[in-house]
Amino acid sequence: MPHIVVHVSGQSDARVNRRIVDAVAGLTQTVLGKKLPVIAITLQHIPHDLWFIGAQPLSEVGKNAFHLDISVTDETNTKAEKARFIQEIYAAFREILGELHECSYVHVIDARAAAYGYGGKTQEYRHQHA
Repeated sequence: MPHIVVHVSGQSDARVNRRIVDAVAGLTQTVLGKKLPVIAITLQHIPHDLWFIGAQPLSEVGKNAFHLDISVTDETNTKAEKARFIQEIYAAFREILGELHECSYVHVIDARAAAYGYGGKTQEYRHQHA
């Protein structure tokens, strides 16, 4: 039941957006073992002249960037799974966006089960009533 927020440099493009969503959803399923029906993804596009790395806008650097935050229930994924997810997400974005700045970040947020949920129920509640 992860919630995923993706910030992408540049303008919105339906084909690119679909590739991003498919890649992120696919890796979330295969690497982290999450179920597609409860994966929520939001995309936000930020113009290159408003994205700064090292105090330089991407419009001057000539590269693309992304930032991905994914919230997962704490203790449901190993360190190795999270490391593989970060590596494979970066590779997928490099393939989709082309010239990718190294300072593109992936943040796997381990949320406590009692403080995280959907549909009005916490993950702790779901665990106890499974």
